[in-house]
Amino acid sequence: MSFKLHVGQKSDIGNYRENNEDNVAVHGLTDGGCWHLLVCLVADGMGGQLAGEKASQMANEIIWRELREHYRNVHNDKQVKELIRQATLRANEEIIEMGEYDREFSNMGTTIVLAAWLPQFRDDCLYISWLGDSRAYLVRDRKIEQLTVDHSIAQALVEAGVISQEEARVHRFRNRLWKYLGTQEVRDGPEVKVIYLRPGDRFLLCTDGLTGVVDDSRLCEVVAQSEDPQSCAEALVKLALDCESKDNVSCVTVFVEESSQPEASIATD
Repeated sequence: MSFKLHVGQKSDIGNYRENNEDNVAVHGLTDGGCWHLLVCLVADGMGGQLAGEKASQMANEIIWRELREHYRNVHNDKQVKELIRQATLRANEEIIEMGEYDREFSNMGTTIVLAAWLPQFRDDCLYISWLGDSRAYLVRDRKIEQLTVDHSIAQALVEAGVISQEEARVHRFRNRLWKYLGTQEVRDGPEVKVIYLRPGDRFLLCTDGLTGVVDDSRLCEVVAQSEDPQSCAEALVKLALDCESKDNVSCVTVFVEESSQPEASIATD
């Protein structure tokens, strides 16, 4: 069985910020009509003004550059995971170097969540990776599953058994990150998950401008009921703004269907 992926994307400055520190990118690579690589990335920059914008932009550009240049060398899941880790580590190095070189960017950093599809190797799975509190979700059979775990202090307290998951949603450290691009805490790179595809699967990648004000059950409802990924992305962003999100709001949606050969369609924001 092969699959066709339909991709939608939306990023909005929101109602309270003066600039958009989020960066959304969907990159596709084909050759003679055959799909070789699809990478969806969502990044949420931090550091204020141009620093946050610069960090999220660099993360998307560098990770895509590294994956595009080296994806042909992978032949198994272990090599794909290592490629994604190395691409992310390279982005981390360059962001840190830029901060050391230019004082204007000295405190910059960014989250990242990505979904990579490599049909030239295998087309039956997505590789999900992340740093920070931007999230990936899977909606399957009208049930939602969070695929990522926030790298926040509040979530660390949950894992330590100090507070509950419900308490973490309103904890004063819920937005305080301990691991993100632009820090040495990245160490040997991010976790990479392999998610095997089924027809009807729907994936959501998003920043905390969405998840901070919209709970999982509502996310599931909107994603499951949407007719196409672009209208889904737009509806989710509008919902966050209607719920008085005080942040930039960004997301990428991926709808999966069965196909006779690996294909993808990408809508533009």
